[in-house]
This record gives sequence, structure tokens and C-alpha cells, in this order.
Amino acid sequence: MTHGSQDEGKTASLLNRGEARAPSLISAGLGLSLLEWTNLSESQVSLGPGLACPLGNTDLQHDFQASNSATSWFPSILMAVLHAGGPLCSILVRRFGCRTAVMLGGLLASLGMVASSFSRTLSQLYITAGFITGLGMCFSFQASITVLGYYFTRWRALANALASMGVSVGIMLWPLLSHYLLEELGWRGTFLIFGGVFLHCCVCGALLRPMATAVAPEARGGPPPPPKTSAPGCLPACGQAIQHHLAFDILRRNASYRVVTLGVMWMMVGFVMPHVFLVPYARQHGVEERQAALLISIIGFSNIFLRPLAGLVAGQRKCASHRKHLFNLAVLLNGLTNLVCTLLADFWLLVGYCLVYSVSMSGIGALVFQVLMDTVPMDQFSRALGLFATLESISLLLSPPIAGFLLDATNDFSYIFYMSSFFLITAAIFMGGSFCALWRKRQGRQAKLEGATTEAAPEQDPSQESMDGSSKRLYTEIMYVTTV
Repeated sequence: MTHGSQDEGKTASLLNRGEARAPSLISAGLGLSLLEWTNLSESQVSLGPGLACPLGNTDLQHDFQASNSATSWFPSILMAVLHAGGPLCSILVRRFGCRTAVMLGGLLASLGMVASSFSRTLSQLYITAGFITGLGMCFSFQASITVLGYYFTRWRALANALASMGVSVGIMLWPLLSHYLLEELGWRGTFLIFGGVFLHCCVCGALLRPMATAVAPEARGGPPPPPKTSAPGCLPACGQAIQHHLAFDILRRNASYRVVTLGVMWMMVGFVMPHVFLVPYARQHGVEERQAALLISIIGFSNIFLRPLAGLVAGQRKCASHRKHLFNLAVLLNGLTNLVCTLLADFWLLVGYCLVYSVSMSGIGALVFQVLMDTVPMDQFSRALGLFATLESISLLLSPPIAGFLLDATNDFSYIFYMSSFFLITAAIFMGGSFCALWRKRQGRQAKLEGATTEAAPEQDPSQESMDGSSKRLYTEIMYVTTV
């Protein structure tokens, strides 16, 4: 009985802090490997269909008799719902835990993709492969990111990078697999296979170690609950729920979180364009279809090695205070790299572009969630991630249709890469300037505080002049340190 009560006390203390201790090194490594495989399955929805859609975009246009901008709404809705479902995922995580959220997400993603293979109109494809699959993937992806923050504290940056290697493996494998399946089975059979593979998210979610993510346990022998008050109306209740699960209060008070959220929101408009349009851009300039699909695989293969390296560098103590600047530098490099792609569309030049692009992409992928974790406390991270992903979904919803409209108007893919560079470079300039302004403002406050502390220090009493010098110096030092 004593041992059980001690365990319950430890669990209660963990829940009251809102954060669980990192497990031992062996169990942490096991959890990390499981999270990596979970992210691999998640990449099959978040990046797999988005990368397979350009390969089968011609099939969709021919089957539905639709334009480029109309078929671009399918990956746009998928990516938007993947991020916009953050508040719902936050509710699931708080109520049922990360394991249940990941398993439910895998089931929904599989159901949506299987149903999409029977779609007869683009509207049905938007609902099944776009909304249902995106919502399921949102539950799996964001829940795994949240539990990763509870698994690790010291090496959180490296853990994020290693777990995101699953995304890199998905980028490498899915274009080649999608190209083969589209040739053999068509887009309907390909989506049916996608739905079967997405069930692996349920397996990965079942293997995750449950962590204490609840706010606080219920008191067992406490005083009776207060009398129930009248329930608020529908609109006030909705407003309270939105305020509770969306971190608008953090967005309003936390300047660093505000800069990261708005900067990434602007950045994502241009960040997804090369993933969607690199393959058709290469095919338009005479590159064979198999070689064009290989370009995306080169990016994924390079990220397998570059993302852990980026996470290892960012996890060093010397780089802890400079992670946001490293992230900003990666965004700037990503935008400048897209300008090189417009110079010449030769296959080997595009291979070099993919290698350089992988460096910046690995930095963004390894640091984006770590930078977000550095700006907010972990007990508020699920709420902050929900609002962050919801605002990001607006950019992901608008980006592919805007690019498709621009392509229909100009019939030139170069303008898409110019637009991508514009959004990325301006986002890097905004975040870099804002971080510098916040740093100067913080330094000014510290200088004013030190000045006020010095002025508020009590003057030396004349009666103390007879004391010896060593005693006077000791007295002054003690008063200064105590004040600070």
C-alpha cells in the first residue's frame, strides 16, 4: 500500500506540472524509433499524395475534364485540413491522450483514401481525399509532435530531427512508388493502395508509450464541488471553447510566438510550391518522367542524413540561443535556391538544385517545431501548436490554387518559382528583423532595470565610515546581489 501511494503521488506531481519527465535512455530511444516510423506513415498522407498528385495530375485532368487550377485544390485542401484540425487534435490529446489520437487519425486517413478511389466528381475527391484524409492525418501528425515534446527535454532538437527522418524517407520512396502504381493501376488503384498503407499509423500509435499530458488529476477526498451555475448560451460557450483551445492569448502576449507564427504562415505560401510543381516543371523542359520523379527522391534521400545533422547542431548548448536565427537562415537559403532553378532546366542542374535545396529544407524541417517549443512552455504547447497549424493551413489552402491560376495564365513554371522565392525571402527578412528588434528591446529593458536598481540602492550611512574597507566592500556586495 505504501509503494502504491508513493507511485500515485509521483504521478500526481507530474500531472500538476503538466509535463512528464523524460524516460530512461533505452526507453527514450525506443520511443524515438517508434515516433520516426509514425512520421514515416504520416508523410505518406502529408507529402505522399501531394507529391503523387503532380505525377497523376494529367490523369485527374483527363478523367474529370478539369483545369490545372481545379485539380490543384485537392492537395491544397489536404494540406490545409492537415494543419487546420489542430484545435480538434488538441481536444483529443487532452481528453484521450496522444496514443488514441494517432490511432484514430490513421483510421480516418485510410477511410478517406479508400473512399476517394470511388469518387466520380472532383467535389467527392475534395471531401474524401482532401477533408477526411487530411483530418485523419492531422490527428496522427500533431499528436506525435506533441508527445515528442514530452519524451525529450535536453535533446529535443535532435529528437525532432530524427523523428522527421520518416518524412524524408517518405519523400524519397513515394514519388517512385507512385509513378509505378500510376502506370500499373491508375490513380484509383493507387489511392486504394494508399489507404491500405495509412493503416500503419494505427500500429505506430499503439506502440507509443503513454505520457501524462492531462492538466491535473481529480481530487478524490476533497471538499464537495461547488453548486452548478446556469450554463452559458451557445455563442458564449463557443467563444470560451475557441479561447481555451486556440492560443489567442499567447499570440497576443508572447511577441516571439507571434513573430514565428506570422512568419511561418507567410513562408508556407511559397514553401510548398517546389514540392508540387518541380516534377511538371522538369517534364515541361524535356526531362523524362522517370528522371523527373527521381528529383523528389533525391531531396528525400539527402534529408535522411541532413536532418539529423541539423538537429545535432541545433541541440548543442552553444546553439540553443541561436536556433531561431539558424531557422531564419534556412528559410532565406531556401528562397534563394529557388531562383537558381529558373536559370536552366537541365537534368543535372536540377540535381544540383535538389541537393542545395535539401540543405535548407532539412534546416527548416528540423528546427520549425523546436523553435516553436522554445517560445512557449510545454504545458501550453498543444494549444500553441493548434493555433500555429490553423493559421498555417490558410497559406496551404491558398498556395496551390494561386500557383495553378498563375500557371494557367502564363503557361510558364518559372513564375511559380519566382513567386515561391518572393514569399520565402520576405518571410526571412520579416522574422530576422523582428527577432533583432525584440532582442534590442529586451536589452533596453534590462539596461533600464539595472539602472533603476543602482539608483534604488540605499546610500552608505556616514556612521559606517569608521568600519574597515574590507567590511564595507563585503556589505556593499551583499546588498547588490540581494537586490538583483
